[in-house]
Amino acid sequence: MELSEVRNKLERLKGKKMELERSIKTLRTEIKQERKMSEDLQKAYEIIRIVGFETQQQLQFHISDITTLALESIFPEPYKLKLDLVKRRNKNECDILFERNGDTFKPLDSSGVGTVDVASFALRIASWSMAVKRTRNTIILDEPMRFLSAEYQENASEMIKEISKKLGIQFIIITHEPTYASYADRTFTVTIKNGVSQVKQS
Repeated sequence: MELSEVRNKLERLKGKKMELERSIKTLRTEIKQERKMSEDLQKAYEIIRIVGFETQQQLQFHISDITTLALESIFPEPYKLKLDLVKRRNKNECDILFERNGDTFKPLDSSGVGTVDVASFALRIASWSMAVKRTRNTIILDEPMRFLSAEYQENASEMIKEISKKLGIQFIIITHEPTYASYADRTFTVTIKNGVSQVKQS
């Protein structure tokens, strides 16, 4: 092999070496950036997890407080509402429980349906109050607390009236119960005659 050929081959090898060194340097930089990005993502994930947990805790307290206050305003020995945040199938879920004297129960297993009616009403108000873009301050209720015993209907009527004043909500209530109707600002009676509905202010 001629000396010139050896030199040319050597130059080509040097060129390849330099190219490989540049590639290695680039790869090292990319690996470093990837590691940094991975660390940043882990930190971001942890921040999101903490914020998410704290938000859930705040929502839990907000919903529990409103519902518990509603139950306390009606029943002499009320249950307290407890929200149990659990993780199932990689998703956060919430179990709604009633609590009394340190014991927890599923609502339908532990109490009368009237208690569940009151809790459902309060949960609806709590959900509405947390909405970022709220609807108009009007909520329509069809036979609210229909299973609540007659002895508690007056307490329930006072509670609805108080919520209406404090939160500025107009409740439009459809009911057959005279107790609820007696607390209304205005009442309308609907009758059907010859298949036609007739509305008359009472």
